[in-house]
Amino acid sequence: MSQPPPPLTLLYVPADRPDRVRKALTSDADVVLVDLEDAVAPARKDEARANAVRLLADASPARPVQVRINHPSTPWHEADVAALAGLPLAVGARIPKVEATAEVRKLAAALPQRALHLLIESALGVEHAMDIATAAPQVASIGLGEADLRSDLRVVDETGLSWARSRVVVAARAARLPPPVMSAYPNVRDLDGLAESCRTGRALGFRGRTAIHPAQLNPIRTAFLPTTEEVRRAREVVARLNGATAAGVGALALPDGTFLDVAMLEQARTILALATPRTR
Repeated sequence: MSQPPPPLTLLYVPADRPDRVRKALTSDADVVLVDLEDAVAPARKDEARANAVRLLADASPARPVQVRINHPSTPWHEADVAALAGLPLAVGARIPKVEATAEVRKLAAALPQRALHLLIESALGVEHAMDIATAAPQVASIGLGEADLRSDLRVVDETGLSWARSRVVVAARAARLPPPVMSAYPNVRDLDGLAESCRTGRALGFRGRTAIHPAQLNPIRTAFLPTTEEVRRAREVVARLNGATAAGVGALALPDGTFLDVAMLEQARTILALATPRTR
């Protein structure tokens, strides 16, 4: 049985703009991220929360949805958690600025059975990445919030984030979570820079990326989808390794001399899953 295609594009939309939320829910984004946090001014937090509750009360949203709530240190956190607890379980919780397992466990208790998507945005969070990833069975993914992380680390470009990015990729894999998605690219007009950044992230093991504008969706998707040659090669790997397994052979080589073994089968299947046509 083929795997369903994993999400590659996750679109942030501020909850204080219900018109934009409705539009996002019918967009080409694989996942819609309804934001109660950074994209919403303090004076509009209550309005944004009420909008999210009203718009997401349907048990079957038009798109997979997550709601990013405010951090426990803010005056809006408890009301955000209470509102999210009343929404259908299909709506995931996106949790910013996670640094410790205690935060995760407290939220898991307050939001039973709900998927928790955790953002690591500080040096301390990066150091605790594996503990955070395994803090509760409800943890569905981990990722980076790179704007805050850059500030915390005092780095000025993407090269300064390479170790932190790899640390989160390794922690996600070790915790048997999906590969993390990349943090949003802040310049919505620089689509070439976005594409290049996505290629860098893909090489590090990320899969997919959050967006802050619909114009970023296609460049992200294109960067993370496998090429025609990658799909052809993956099909060859699967066919040859399946044949070798059936014949009791543990290893073999492709015509170009590349040595293969059964450990490469999962990667080939992942490529084929990514190439599966996506339904909207």
